[in-house]
Amino acid sequence: MDILLLLIGLVLLFLGGEALLRGSVALAEKFNLSTLLVSMVIVGFGTSAPELIVSVTSALKGAPNLALGNIVGSNIANVLLILGVAAILAPIACSRPEIKRDALAVLLASLVLLALAQYGVIGRLAGGVMLASLIVYLSYAFLTERKNGGGHRERIEKDVGKPPLNGVIAATFAIAGLLFLVGGAHLLVEGATSLAKKMGISNAIIGLSIVAVGTSLPELAIAVVAAYRKHHDVVLGNIVGSNLFNILGVLGVTAIATPIPVEKHIADIDVWIMVGVAIALTPLIWTGREISRMKGGVFLALYILYIVWLYTTAN
Repeated sequence: MDILLLLIGLVLLFLGGEALLRGSVALAEKFNLSTLLVSMVIVGFGTSAPELIVSVTSALKGAPNLALGNIVGSNIANVLLILGVAAILAPIACSRPEIKRDALAVLLASLVLLALAQYGVIGRLAGGVMLASLIVYLSYAFLTERKNGGGHRERIEKDVGKPPLNGVIAATFAIAGLLFLVGGAHLLVEGATSLAKKMGISNAIIGLSIVAVGTSLPELAIAVVAAYRKHHDVVLGNIVGSNLFNILGVLGVTAIATPIPVEKHIADIDVWIMVGVAIALTPLIWTGREISRMKGGVFLALYILYIVWLYTTAN
């Protein structure tokens, strides 16, 4: 029964993320929203909404380590698993200056989370500061991008499969997507926590693996389509933007809802791996060199090794 709940929850999360993303993009075009708002806020929120719903739900249901594990695990999966798969499908060029800026922001945010994890608890004040930092950063990015302009919205709509929706139908898609996300998150948390207890595996481990991959499915779907169509900036922008939103937005909101104690396993190992992944990605993007299929294969192999190691050391 627990496995069934997990599977249904994952399916609902995937469908919900897709519906929310499609509806949001359609609304963005209808109301002529900015390029940055579509690429960073709407797409970033649309693909990170599962992490937000699952993390807040987990924390409020008394499983805060599942919430933190989900965020840390999702950021690791976004780079090693999703970017790895995308690069295997098609080598990814790193050319847009905005991606370099966002990659540096993710690295700094990861270091902040590392410091908070060593403190042992992420409180409401820290959550508020992280959320405020995200708002400030998005405002700065908006002003910068507004000066530069560009036609990035059209490419994003092509990559995610822009539907021919009018305003009412687009809003219906977005609302339905949100409802699917809430329902999927509830089932996923119920199944994951129950399964963790029966298997003697901690909530943190389940959050770092099963839940993290499940909530990263929207990012994976967009990355695969974008890589196939060779829209490199969409692949990197989606992954880097999602990781930034996960730390500052998702973790910030979750910590405001309830303080999050940091499990020793996460503080001592997993958050360091997350920072290491961010450190490895940053120079790849800043040098402007192509992320080849070989590098993608290395990323994917590292992720498989990480998951195997997680479960072999779980007990």
